[in-house]
Amino acid sequence: MTVDVQVGAESDWMAKAIELATSSVANGGGPFGAVIVKDGEIVATGNNQVTSNLDPTAHAEVTAIRNACRELGTFKLDGCVLVTSCEPCPMCMASALWARMDGVLYAADRDDAAVAGFDDRAFYELFSNPESEWPTPVRRVEMSNRNEAFDAWRNKTDRIDY
Repeated sequence: MTVDVQVGAESDWMAKAIELATSSVANGGGPFGAVIVKDGEIVATGNNQVTSNLDPTAHAEVTAIRNACRELGTFKLDGCVLVTSCEPCPMCMASALWARMDGVLYAADRDDAAVAGFDDRAFYELFSNPESEWPTPVRRVEMSNRNEAFDAWRNKTDRIDY
């Protein structure tokens, strides 16, 4: 993936993400920070708020994506770049993909995070294993009306596709 950035801007954005991560630690959050950039400008920021908000999905990247969507008034962040202090975990990477981000930039990687006690490597490995080997059982419940909501969606004439 190639991310088109202005000369010098990339390191400025990353410095801000790392600053947010470091401040997060001082304020009781986890050591992760992220910014969303559009047209060369930071439009939103986020830091890890998992323990402060009692929300396991409140990672810095997800928080920044939520803030950017509110700021820009859209759920699609095409034209934007996610800049994060650490390689996104699978949830955060999937969130960036769902948001249709143009690119993702990160500084520390999953091995650096593991040394600090945040070992997302297990999740990366988990998804390459069959579900039967996952620590959390996942199974389908057969229902005759399982497509009822999808049928309603397909028939909705004023739906907003995403």
